[in-house]
Amino acid sequence: MNADAIRVSFVMPVLNEENYVVAAVQSILAQDGLDEREILLVLGASTDRTDEVVAGLAEAHPEIRVLRNPRNAISQSMNIGIADARFPVVVRVDAHSMLPAGYAVTAVRSLRAAGAVNLGGRMHAEGRTPYEAAVAWGYNSPGGLGGAVYHTGGEAGPAESAYLGVFDRAAVLAIGGFDETLSRGEDWDLNRRLMARGGVVWFEPALDVVYRPRSSVRALAKQFHASGRWRGEIIRRLGGRVPLRYFVPPALLVALALGAVMVLAGAIAGGVVGNAVALAGVLPFLVYPAWVLFTALRADVAPGVRLRLLGVLPTMHLSWGAGCLFGILIPSRGHNAFAGR
Repeated sequence: MNADAIRVSFVMPVLNEENYVVAAVQSILAQDGLDEREILLVLGASTDRTDEVVAGLAEAHPEIRVLRNPRNAISQSMNIGIADARFPVVVRVDAHSMLPAGYAVTAVRSLRAAGAVNLGGRMHAEGRTPYEAAVAWGYNSPGGLGGAVYHTGGEAGPAESAYLGVFDRAAVLAIGGFDETLSRGEDWDLNRRLMARGGVVWFEPALDVVYRPRSSVRALAKQFHASGRWRGEIIRRLGGRVPLRYFVPPALLVALALGAVMVLAGAIAGGVVGNAVALAGVLPFLVYPAWVLFTALRADVAPGVRLRLLGVLPTMHLSWGAGCLFGILIPSRGHNAFAGR
């Protein structure tokens, strides 16, 4: 067997993705320069036409194999796919993403050159409607999802986590795969454990993957609440040993809640002291909206997108913050709780 051969197993968890899975699979089929490949679509218990769409894809393309995960969690789907994969490198693909040309070849070569056990590029969100464009801006900006290099971009080098992931299959199996008790944040946790074993997780800016964001307020709030909920679960399990930026949204929510209490208490107390307390309580309700307005005005987007940012950013921050607080205080019950779909 040629040691330089590029042999890749693509693994994609799929649940209720009838509108996105075809484009995602087509982006895999368009990957060239590979010596061998297979595409493993791990189906959850979808309630839309996803299974029918995937069946058509599998019939048309013999390199597609369909696996089942009736329990739905992404962590479990990834473990099923990795366990069944035939090749030494596993490329994770999100059904909402589209791999650029040359993604797999570039990723595998970079993985080998860096001596890494996992590698990823930038999650480049792109919207097709004004609302999706506003959500995409939030994904790609420190003002939305924070400053992680896989959202905002940066230089090649070691990273705390990787978007999607191009894995050394043996290294992932050696640590027991993804933690199946996590429904979100499973990728960050996996990379944490890989690094604890001495592995290198690498960011490769040459990999720029298009991601389709949520298209409605309800879907966005549900997604971010779920992400926050499971991040809070991880914070609770690890005793707070996570990057400080994860504490910003819950701290914002606490500040707003405390401010409301101070306004009420000040109004009841009255007098100079009461008025001072009430005034201090008003500050979070002035500072945060002013920051959102300032951030939206500075965004280099169309006026209609900028207007929607005034609602998108608070939806992201407050939904994530509320979920995180609940996750810290209340253990999540079951891997499918708060899945965000």
